[in-house]
Amino acid sequence: MSETLDDIIANFEVLDEWDDRYRYLIELGRTLAPLPQEAYSDANKVRGCASQVWLETKQEGGPGQTTRLHFRGDSDAHIVRGLVALALAIHSGHSAAEILATDAFAIYERLGLAAHLTPQRSNGVRSMIERIKNDARAAIA
Repeated sequence: MSETLDDIIANFEVLDEWDDRYRYLIELGRTLAPLPQEAYSDANKVRGCASQVWLETKQEGGPGQTTRLHFRGDSDAHIVRGLVALALAIHSGHSAAEILATDAFAIYERLGLAAHLTPQRSNGVRSMIERIKNDARAAIA
């Protein structure tokens, strides 16, 4: 994925219409690097999502708060793939301590996504973010 979180926020801010924002979210999902077949495992599947979502976590260094976590992900739904891409832009490449200190929900709110996602998708986003935070906690332990 080539876009940074700052790029994504800036792009959302210039898109006035929600249809355009949804299209952009779908385009973000298309920028995800493909997962290797073995990453589509039960261990990588995110529980609590209506769509199928997989997150693969790789650690760099550690264990400890400075351990960097790198995530790759995928979903079987276009908009959810975009939400995965956004979650990766927020968290991937950061230390476990930074991940735990980041309020991803505030970013989703800032982008207006919280108000425009169905309750089911919002629950899925929560499950995905919680999985990322659990991986960060495990890296520190």
